[in-house]
Amino acid sequence: MAGLEDSGSNPDVSLLYEINGLAKDAPTWFDDVMHYVGEYGLMFALVLLGVWTWWKLRARAGSLDEAAQSAAAVIWVPLAAAIAVIVNIPIRGFVERPRPFNDHEGLEVLIEGKTDYSFVSDHSTLAMAMAVGIFIAHRKYGLIAIVMAFFAGVSRIYMGVHYPTDVIGGFALGTAVALLLAPLAAMLLTPLTRAIGRSRHGSWLIVPRSATDVSRETFGTPGSRSEERDLAA
Repeated sequence: MAGLEDSGSNPDVSLLYEINGLAKDAPTWFDDVMHYVGEYGLMFALVLLGVWTWWKLRARAGSLDEAAQSAAAVIWVPLAAAIAVIVNIPIRGFVERPRPFNDHEGLEVLIEGKTDYSFVSDHSTLAMAMAVGIFIAHRKYGLIAIVMAFFAGVSRIYMGVHYPTDVIGGFALGTAVALLLAPLAAMLLTPLTRAIGRSRHGSWLIVPRSATDVSRETFGTPGSRSEERDLAA
């Protein structure tokens, strides 16, 4: 098992010890906070931000087309995260990189019970896929989400359960899935969200109830005679 003396020969290991070393110097209560924030808190915050993005886009939609496209973009956020994690399964099995605490002594491990492989970090993959998905739907909220995803990844190194390259790989994988598949997702999801927007019972999910009641012509709900534009993928 490699020890502290080996860290200088590998920048990945050196950075791991530098970031994880902060946990050794921090008070116990702060490490406990980092544990819960890094394991659950930031992911939950990203979910809430995705819901908030849906709420704001829904409220400002000016037509059914716009509302349907916005809803499709928000639906893509959790789907992108799920697909990215599925893609990571064969990657982990192929690389078979052990967790850093299995190969390096002296790490402050804040989470016990991690027995799976280290590359690529699932948390980093999930967080960045969600963040980039939110960015596609709403630029300002997306930038906030990307910052949150960055700290989610760094927290994995701080807790001693991932190498920096595990996190970087997760960021790259999450970004690639969310960006590259977004046009296809929009093409497939927008007709679905438009149909829901026209429906009697599901339209409130796509457009505000008040807008549906007050301006049927604008939103193209049942009974409207307005022509709808073809949606760009």
